[in-house]
Amino acid sequence: MDRLDLDALDSFAAIARHRNFRRAAVERGVSASTLSATLRDLETRMGVRLLNRTTRSVALTDAGAALLARLQPALAEIGEAVAEARSAQAEPSGPLRINAPQPAIDLVLAPIVARFLKAYPAVRVEVAAETRLVDIVAEGYDAGVRWGESLAQDMVAVSLCGPQRFALVAAPELVARVGAPEHPRDLLSRPCLQVRYPSGAEPPWEFERAGESVRVSPRGPLVSSNIAALLQGALEGVGFLLAFEDYVRPHVESGRLVEVMADWSEAFPGPFLYYPSRRTPPSPLRAFVDFVQASRRVRPGLPGP
Repeated sequence: MDRLDLDALDSFAAIARHRNFRRAAVERGVSASTLSATLRDLETRMGVRLLNRTTRSVALTDAGAALLARLQPALAEIGEAVAEARSAQAEPSGPLRINAPQPAIDLVLAPIVARFLKAYPAVRVEVAAETRLVDIVAEGYDAGVRWGESLAQDMVAVSLCGPQRFALVAAPELVARVGAPEHPRDLLSRPCLQVRYPSGAEPPWEFERAGESVRVSPRGPLVSSNIAALLQGALEGVGFLLAFEDYVRPHVESGRLVEVMADWSEAFPGPFLYYPSRRTPPSPLRAFVDFVQASRRVRPGLPGP
């Protein structure tokens, strides 16, 4: 068989998808009569009828259905290859939408995004702060950020930073007044500052030491979804606070807060950027993933300003 025109095959696939010459012609940007002539020429060259058409309907023949089944994946492959080649040459531009929890934004994502935008000024990054797990595909995000235990198996995951840990801290005067806890259960008898998610959930505090895991749900005088409010309460001696170490490190170093039960706060993997496992991500996402991976090779720990 002689070499067939790829454009003619694509035209056939468009007609087969729409089951309508006029709608397929609109998609292809040609007239319906031109499309009909293209199909007749294709059938003549192949020596087989691909479509049965009347004035009211278009239906695939058995040969047409078999061709379409093999043709559609091949056309998709070709389209992706062309898009990938184009994106490799063009400067990434356009929107990049990311969904992430607030701590990941504050401590990890924001510094990376700032440096990325300096390198790619034609990209517009939109970062939505949400605690709840979202379906990033259904809600129109290009990527999300979560810790490992929340990642779906069908996602590509890229580490954003090195290990992180929580720190249990309090003002020195509070520790002097009520005593330093030695075991997580000691916190049940001490004032604590608790996080409440927008959903209303108050997550338990989790501790681990030498393979032993303990979860407690302490109570206290202040509950908030805002880390700044909780941190201020800790600085004023209102209660003990369990927070990401990077939130409290400057205050521990200055002596305004002290860390207690450090042996119960083991490090864990930092958050991951994740996105659907499709073959050709949009150019802004591909550029961001490459930027993150290059940054991690240069600075394997937490990203700094």
